[in-house]
Amino acid sequence: MTKALSGDVDYETTGHGYVLRRRTDPRIAAVIHTALGEARTVLNVGAGAGSYEPADRYVVAVEPSARMRAQRPATAVPALDATAEHLPFDDETFDAAMAIVTVHQWSDTTRGLAELRRVTRGPVLVLTFDGAALDRLWLAEYAPELIAAERRRFPPITTIAHMIGPSAEVIEVPIPIDCADGFTEAYYARPEQLLDPHVRAAQSAWGFVDQASTARAVERLRADLGSGAWDARHGHLRTQPQFAGSLRLIVGRR
Repeated sequence: MTKALSGDVDYETTGHGYVLRRRTDPRIAAVIHTALGEARTVLNVGAGAGSYEPADRYVVAVEPSARMRAQRPATAVPALDATAEHLPFDDETFDAAMAIVTVHQWSDTTRGLAELRRVTRGPVLVLTFDGAALDRLWLAEYAPELIAAERRRFPPITTIAHMIGPSAEVIEVPIPIDCADGFTEAYYARPEQLLDPHVRAAQSAWGFVDQASTARAVERLRADLGSGAWDARHGHLRTQPQFAGSLRLIVGRR
């Protein structure tokens, strides 16, 4: 019998090759690791293939998908088979906890965040996207259905902040032009990449857009790139070092 996983994406069937496209970007990692402060023990929940886990601290990883656990590199700690909503740890076990682009996958976000706060005595870090800022990316012109789907998925920033600490800090994380982590905004300056179905397959958002809408978006983008229409409107982005999109790091403290 196949175990039912929490969340809105089945990584048992869609997670193959995910690690090839969704790699740690060192500049985003630097923001995360700075926010961890002096924490020596770190819990990583929804750890996936291990992106952004610090190498200079003791890490415990939790990941419910067997396929994602199998893609963790040999240098990473093995991940425990558990979910955010039911963490098998005592209160205040860890110095810090992190949840990296995962809270929108949880079956019960409120319970999962409460669990992170319960088992952590120091900062709780949540890297996520602000649904209200998703339309900053030009992709909204081509795939409005994707933007609408993502807004339904991502919990409000204020909700996350409230759950993980009374004085949570919200940090707008700039996206570098050559970002190694292949989420949609990572390609703000490289629109041709989104024509590649393998690139889109590593972005769970496309799984919530029907095939007809995806095909229309891709063909319109292909046509505009071919005609020069995309560059006429957005060509300045090809040399813009950073993009202020929807990526946010929320740091909650007790």
